[in-house]
Amino acid sequence: MDIIGEILGTPLGYVLKLCYDIFKDYGLAIIIFTLLTKVILFPVSLLVQKNSVKMIKMKPQLDQLKYQYVDDKDALLDAQSELYKKEKYSPFAGMSPLFIQLPLIFGLIDVVYRPLKHILHIPAEVINAFVEKAKELSGLADLGSAPELKVMQLVSDGKNYDAFMSLEQGALSGYDVGGFIEKMQSINMSFLGIDLSSVPTLALNLLFLIPLFAGISALLMCIVQNKINVLQIEQGFFGRWGMTIFMIAFSTYFAFLVPGGVGLYWIFGNLFSIPVMYLVNMIYNPNKYIDYKTLNNLKEKAKEEAKINRENKALSKKYYKEICRGDNLQNMDLVFYSEGSGFYKYFENIIESILKNSDITITYITNDPKDAIFKKNNPRIKPYYISGNQLITLMMKLECKIVVMTTPDLEKYHIKRSKMKKNIEYIYVDHGCTSLNLTYRTGALDYFDTVFVVSRSQGLEIRAMENLRNTHKKRIVKCGYGLMDNMLEAYSKKEKKENEKPVILIAPSWQYDNILDSCIDDIVNDLVCDKYKVIIRPHPQYIKRFPVRMEEMFERYKDKLSEDFIIQTDFSSTDTVYNSDIMITDWSGIAFEYSFTTNRPTLFVNTQMKVVNKDYKKISIEPFDITGRNKVGRSIEKSECCNISKTVEDFLVHKDDYAEQISNLRNEYFYNLGSSGEAGADYIIRRIKGLPLGNTNKDTNKDN
Repeated sequence: MDIIGEILGTPLGYVLKLCYDIFKDYGLAIIIFTLLTKVILFPVSLLVQKNSVKMIKMKPQLDQLKYQYVDDKDALLDAQSELYKKEKYSPFAGMSPLFIQLPLIFGLIDVVYRPLKHILHIPAEVINAFVEKAKELSGLADLGSAPELKVMQLVSDGKNYDAFMSLEQGALSGYDVGGFIEKMQSINMSFLGIDLSSVPTLALNLLFLIPLFAGISALLMCIVQNKINVLQIEQGFFGRWGMTIFMIAFSTYFAFLVPGGVGLYWIFGNLFSIPVMYLVNMIYNPNKYIDYKTLNNLKEKAKEEAKINRENKALSKKYYKEICRGDNLQNMDLVFYSEGSGFYKYFENIIESILKNSDITITYITNDPKDAIFKKNNPRIKPYYISGNQLITLMMKLECKIVVMTTPDLEKYHIKRSKMKKNIEYIYVDHGCTSLNLTYRTGALDYFDTVFVVSRSQGLEIRAMENLRNTHKKRIVKCGYGLMDNMLEAYSKKEKKENEKPVILIAPSWQYDNILDSCIDDIVNDLVCDKYKVIIRPHPQYIKRFPVRMEEMFERYKDKLSEDFIIQTDFSSTDTVYNSDIMITDWSGIAFEYSFTTNRPTLFVNTQMKVVNKDYKKISIEPFDITGRNKVGRSIEKSECCNISKTVEDFLVHKDDYAEQISNLRNEYFYNLGSSGEAGADYIIRRIKGLPLGNTNKDTNKDN
């Protein structure tokens, strides 16, 4: 701090002395000096305005990136950096006024504290002699942090004149001491009766006005800032007024720590900031660059979500108290945990078979207050909505025999194994039918005791991962895929009819580089014609997380939309999936569910593959996500999408060949096709009842 003050104090002293020589008023000189700093720093203020506008303009994109890379912080930082480079945005530009303002304040403090050096340019040896004489006159060994100000005060008192003149016969022999005294007396450090060389106290005098007006000026500046500053406008009510209260408190407190001259600088610094804000808004108007309509829509959506979250939090507390009442936790045998309403379909067949073939009561914990489980009204299913901290606590308090869940990474994040009962059996049920190695984090299944696998390849992956990482050997149950069973049953009951025009369903994932973000224009331009009916069915998460992109897509294709070209956002019916002749996707798991259900081919576009486990190649088993692509259809590069209709025509011509190939693969791939629920339920019932495992699962502890 002293070094900064020393370096900047000298040039600032010359500037302040010039202002004083012109206006002959110390306070007015500081005010003019403050105005000059605002003028000099105006280009910086304009730079900050441009940077702030870019920041707000990028906000929807930054929010999208957070959703997109929710599982990969390193990738998120890389993507943010790329966006910053593209928009020429500097995260540090907003701090530049502070980096400049603080040194200026330190320099000004040094100027005010050391007027003999910086304004009067009196030699150091003369200053030292005057300071020593001031100590003698004051009877003090130390004059504190502002000895030169004390000298100025003592010199201004005429009765000390002779004492200081005596220095000519002592330490300052040969110096014109009288001339120095005259110089010191020429500087009047008062302004409107306020001594700007003194530090304010709580005493009710004129000097007390400095911290008072420092707080008032901060209030005025913040009121305007909250109204027109591009960043402050985006803050919530508490954010804006929280900052206002802080600035008022800080400005007032700061003015009590420094001489009145620095406080005066701070007051007018705040006041001069107001016209600067209006001027930069005129020159670089945010309304020209920011889509406030979209931003406001996002804010309204965020408000609604916040309101719903508050209501859900209260509801979760209610259910938590209910489930923990009495001896409920001690009397549970079987708990299913669901992340949301959409996950019941992965448990459905198992649960229905348990209810049919046993007297076991099921406790169903869901993280969704609108979970469809609440509409089941089955007395042997006890549903509870538990979320947040209540969920974390509850899972560690469980005392049941078995917990079944589709959520991986047990024990690694918020969901932990019970601390109350160590021998609970945790069963993992997959909510997909592809690789357990490629699409989950390393070690995602380490803390499960049992895994219900859908296929032999999943079991082999588990054993290979255990051997690779030397983790405990889990029980592998050859269960199957309940969702596939239900889709096949539903499809078999549907009336089959030939479409007037071949229906092409585009159903991409929502991951990075998905079809909608990379090559959809080429596909649409080549396929939307009189020959086909084309339906774009975005992933539900894409619609939820990227509303701006969805609006852009609707706007881009508004002139093409018709009965033969539809963007579908209503997912209440699966008719679109069942009735399509061909599906086009990237790395979405829906491809296999579609093809295995309908025996119709899927055309895969080789966008960037979603790899959650970056170590997936450390085992020798190639993921089914990769090998299956050319078994249920074929894959093409993004560059081929501009001529994708050729591949579509080939699929249509050879649809019977694909149907036979897909049917054979399905029957070979899945365990217990059509009876997976019975297989899973049989295992759970026997484990809870303490019965020996049936023939289906008696070898589950051996290599799959």
